[in-house]
Amino acid sequence: MWRDTWRHLRRHRLAMAGASVLVLLLLAALTAPLLAPQSPLTQNLYQRLLPPSTEHLFGTDEFGRDIFSRLLFGARISLRIGLVAIAVALTAGTLLGLLAGYRGGWVDTLVMRAMDILLAFPSILLAIAIVAVIGPGIDNVMVAISIVMVPQYARLVRASVLTVREAAYVEAARALGAGHLRIVFASVLPNCMAPLVVQSTLSLGTAILDAAGLSFLGLGAQPPTPEWGAMLSGGRELLLTAPWVMTFPGLAILLVVLALNLFGDGLRDALDPRRATS
Repeated sequence: MWRDTWRHLRRHRLAMAGASVLVLLLLAALTAPLLAPQSPLTQNLYQRLLPPSTEHLFGTDEFGRDIFSRLLFGARISLRIGLVAIAVALTAGTLLGLLAGYRGGWVDTLVMRAMDILLAFPSILLAIAIVAVIGPGIDNVMVAISIVMVPQYARLVRASVLTVREAAYVEAARALGAGHLRIVFASVLPNCMAPLVVQSTLSLGTAILDAAGLSFLGLGAQPPTPEWGAMLSGGRELLLTAPWVMTFPGLAILLVVLALNLFGDGLRDALDPRRATS
């Protein structure tokens, strides 16, 4: 199935363009200490608010720090926040969805009503409330985003489990004496992976965007951490006098979220079962 998916994905030009951008971003983040011309934290007030030039590719900010260097190191932080938050939400949501869909009854009702309560709040407002309670910081932002995204995975997995739990191969596993855990993780979960992969790809862009939004509001990364949302917040008062301070972090967020959405759309089309039967 995955070989067939890759073959169709390669034909999707926008998806491959998004994948190329993501690979370049990942390489830039991994090699940031080698690529960055200066330290992202070093201040030089004699070079504050310099426009883009050959010496400072993206200019400098109000403290004379090289914006290009800060963007490279900021990619590390943004990707780490997104990947960790999605991994935690995916794990918790998958387990809850498997439990609710497979057991049914009062367990299903209890889990789904809890998910409905979380979904009743706008995601960004719920994340703000969680961070306001537990305190600002990168780690707390990851916790907040994880909690906000758990219901998406729980409902998605539950819907898939309800579709496959009465399938012939599941009944065959029961007839052969397989235990519940073996049935769930060997027969049911593998058939829920395709929508989970697509949802994780699309949610990664949302997680990075939410993290930037929380940092912009002062609830995420704290100065002088080179996080993209915090860089946007620091440059908002300089938009007219030094627009490059805010423009380049905004373009970085735009580019990575767009690339993830393009790749996720292509992956969804490649994994669409209707394509396989057409």
